[in-house]
Amino acid sequence: MKNSISFRLWGRYALFSDPVTKIGGEKCSYHVPTYEAIKGVLKSIYWKPTIIWHVDKVRVMWQIKTQTKGTKPLVWSGGNSLAIYTFLHEVEYQVQAHFTWNLHRPELAQDRIDGKHYQLAQRMLEKGGRQDIFLGVRDCPAYVEPCEFGEGKGHYDETPELSFGLMFHGFDYPDETGKDELASRFWQAVMRKGVLEFPKPEGCVIRRSVRKMTAKEFALHENLLSVEQEEAAL
Repeated sequence: MKNSISFRLWGRYALFSDPVTKIGGEKCSYHVPTYEAIKGVLKSIYWKPTIIWHVDKVRVMWQIKTQTKGTKPLVWSGGNSLAIYTFLHEVEYQVQAHFTWNLHRPELAQDRIDGKHYQLAQRMLEKGGRQDIFLGVRDCPAYVEPCEFGEGKGHYDETPELSFGLMFHGFDYPDETGKDELASRFWQAVMRKGVLEFPKPEGCVIRRSVRKMTAKEFALHENLLSVEQEEAAL
């Protein structure tokens, strides 16, 4: 089954939030993308509840630079507050990812059509994505286009290893795990010669329960469309 894509991802700013810095409102970005942020990009390119996206690896192409900016985030009580956010500045990545069938949705088994979702994903990638692309937050728009993973010269190609310590990996959602719980995952991030090779979600040993959650239900007839019908709807 064809299920793998690779693409170039770039933007002027990125903010891959460190959960530790989110509590006080002063957000600070990780130096490299999180698995969850790249998975969000993949879902913006193309997603259906029939599939689950998996991020294989990310290649950092440009030098890691940060920039602080004053912002006025909204507060729950109304109005705005003042905060300093630390963004990544001028970023470019190469991403390799693949999808698998979501076996926790047996009601969508008839939509597991070999080639259909791969074709749609490729077409949406060539168009720049089905939805707007963001690098971590909506304040950081980005762009995508197909590429061959590993092509071109990256800034860290000759750097043997860079460690970023314990990092947020992603969330375990009920519709992807079969459990009525939302949990967060963490991993020890290491970049080797400019490439982050992400462990599979089940390979992350550090987990924390967030809260109880149930999976959203989808109607079968809403997902059984041909490639042409899907593309016309997009």
